[in-house]
Amino acid sequence: MQRIAESELIINSRGAIYHLDVRPEELADTIIVVGDPERVKKVSAHFDKTEHQLQHREFITHTGYIGNKHLSVISTGIGPDNIDIVFNELDALANIDFETRLIKDKLSKLNIIRFGTSGSLQADIPVDSFVASTHGLGLDNLLNFYSYEKREADKTMADAFITQTGLDTAITNPYAFSGSDMLLQKFGEGFHKGITVTCPGFFGPQGRVLRLGLSSPGLVDKLTHFRFNNHRITNFEMETSAIYGLGKLMGHECLSINVIIANRVVKEFSKDSNAAVEKLIVKSLEALTT
Repeated sequence: MQRIAESELIINSRGAIYHLDVRPEELADTIIVVGDPERVKKVSAHFDKTEHQLQHREFITHTGYIGNKHLSVISTGIGPDNIDIVFNELDALANIDFETRLIKDKLSKLNIIRFGTSGSLQADIPVDSFVASTHGLGLDNLLNFYSYEKREADKTMADAFITQTGLDTAITNPYAFSGSDMLLQKFGEGFHKGITVTCPGFFGPQGRVLRLGLSSPGLVDKLTHFRFNNHRITNFEMETSAIYGLGKLMGHECLSINVIIANRVVKEFSKDSNAAVEKLIVKSLEALTT
């Protein structure tokens, strides 16, 4: 087994991984990831006990307990590039020996749940409602930089998406991954289920027009009308497919939970997105800890 070089796995002077500034013993096996750094304290406010509070750049980590449940909550910032950093570092904390710089013989499985905000792509999924993602369908290209064998069901979904939407694959090569069935079972009543599309930006990549025109106009309508077997696209945002893809390849259980703050079909935005996010946090923590 080859030792991982200092330039590839960066460990700082206190023995913590570079971007997160977290040591292995400061991380729980169940991890909530949020985009907004301010959302970390909104989640950890529900902890009965907090052990660690760490911060480096936009990456804030709080680790503690709700009852006997050991939890970490970490801010990722926005976008699949940040997910690439956070997930590789989380996996390294769990599965690489920082002393020897060797991959451990026995690998650990993390449970990672995203508490996010998102835009609905269906008229019947209103603002302030919740979505649990059965699949992540990526338009962001992140997983195309990794070597892996595509599952036939995932490949078929991505191919159907290209065919139905007429997407120009010179722009992006879509990929698909399913979420964790084990975690999805915890989020039943009160959660819409469906495919979440992940985009590499907020404006053009999500079909918004301000001053610049689009190379693929009509994107929202194409996503709304996509069907694959009994699946439809419920929402889109900027992280889920990267979470599902990296998580699946690394052997972790991952689920993306989102509160809908905008409905792109009926052109509505939440009147109190902060209250909606707090309701998502409370309901999701109850599902995880009950």
